[in-house]
Amino acid sequence: MKLFYGHIADNKVIINDEEQQHIVKVLRMKAGEDIYVTDGKGNLASGKLVIEGKKAGIEIAEMKENLPDFTPKLHIAIAPTKNIDRIEFFVEKAVEMGISDITIIITEKTERKIINVDKLRKQSIAASKQSLRFHFPVINDAIKLTDFLKNTDPENTFVAHCHENLERIDLNHIPKMEQITFLIGPEGDFSEKEISFLADNNIKAVSLGNQRLRTETAGVFVAAWNYNKMI
Repeated sequence: MKLFYGHIADNKVIINDEEQQHIVKVLRMKAGEDIYVTDGKGNLASGKLVIEGKKAGIEIAEMKENLPDFTPKLHIAIAPTKNIDRIEFFVEKAVEMGISDITIIITEKTERKIINVDKLRKQSIAASKQSLRFHFPVINDAIKLTDFLKNTDPENTFVAHCHENLERIDLNHIPKMEQITFLIGPEGDFSEKEISFLADNNIKAVSLGNQRLRTETAGVFVAAWNYNKMI
């Protein structure tokens, strides 16, 4: 399946401008080839490629609407790593495994304060197409941890940290939920002050096992754990 991203509404499909350039200039696809276009919102158009100069379009053969999304939905709020390549790796792999939301959180020990979220969104779209997802995840703007908590439900929100002297439940003891949110800290982990603040807000702590994982590894681990539960 050659899947591309575009706008779908009223039985009309407009392929994204960058996607059109990729089709014509990079892939050098030919008119009449089979093509699929999704809007990342659960809609999918299939048909034949139409080439008009440098423009690419689709002659629609079939339209599918409101395709089912993955459940349970997973939202990971993760602190950015100093080396941005690592957080980009996390985004790519988590998207491939069906994550629904990603939020970059700024914590006390966060070293990288400026994040190119638009770049992460583009990577998310690319990973979604690669893994044939018709519902693209939401990549939220970066936000301070304290502000993020204002809009979270403590009943389905958990924090993964490495403070062994503090109470943590086993990841596999979490009951199945339709939606779940995980908080993952930066290199050096959340501060004890932040962990106390999370506990005061009824955010339960979990252990990801005996090994100490890097930030991006912890994110991928949680995404894989949730992927194993998906239907």
